[in-house]
Amino acid sequence: MLSRRGLLAGSALALLAGCSAAPSEPPAVPVPSHPMAPLDPVTVQRVHSMARGTDVDLVLITPEGVPSSGLPVCLALHGRGARARTFLDLGVPSALTAAVRAGVPPFAVAALDGDHYWVDVGAGDDPQRMLTEEVPGWLMGRDLSPASAVFGISMGGFGALRFARAHSDLKAVATASAALFVSWPDARSRKVFSGEENWRAEEPLLHTEDLPADRLGIWCGESDPFLGADRKLIKAANPAVSSFSPGKHEAEYWRGILPDVLKFVGQRLS
Repeated sequence: MLSRRGLLAGSALALLAGCSAAPSEPPAVPVPSHPMAPLDPVTVQRVHSMARGTDVDLVLITPEGVPSSGLPVCLALHGRGARARTFLDLGVPSALTAAVRAGVPPFAVAALDGDHYWVDVGAGDDPQRMLTEEVPGWLMGRDLSPASAVFGISMGGFGALRFARAHSDLKAVATASAALFVSWPDARSRKVFSGEENWRAEEPLLHTEDLPADRLGIWCGESDPFLGADRKLIKAANPAVSSFSPGKHEAEYWRGILPDVLKFVGQRLS
């Protein structure tokens, strides 16, 4: 397994919704031949997703000093142009350990590689199906509980809300700077969706009645280009927690709100 120190030393800083890998970054280790709990606070494995038709990184983060076996899990969905390892660059390992040491019930974070707003746009690549049909087995094969929470940043916020619509049993749903679209022309400009019908079927703002208001937390920076869309989401969904604070659509803002997000998730997972 890769150590957290090795991963963090080899990672580049996250910029906006994406990040770049340093040339010296170590490769992911193979999938274990037998089910086992993660041995280090951070592990990265390369797994094949039939739903996505490609190999993806599975990044598992657990609090230091806490046995990982049986921990509840929060999925972490990255932004456009980023990848699962972005959550390492954002400091999730240290923030999760700090949260648990401050009294938040322990849990694990599982980040995956995704694309095109984490939905099926008709390209033979379905991240939602991966999350629903494949990830539970990957987690249980590593002696972790099935995911019972989801957190998404930017494009990942869109994906997290879409995942929540299909999984009413989630205990916590959190978004940061969720990339949402108030109109089809706005969404079309991203050149992701196959057409208006595809966008309308997936857009969280058009299906707010399906979201778990009492388990929903929404964060957004006051200088974020998606601020208006996120305000519409809050007005329509009436989430348990909503927070607007100084910040842009960038890593500095996301690092700043991580403690609040992890506390929100951990308290509900307990």
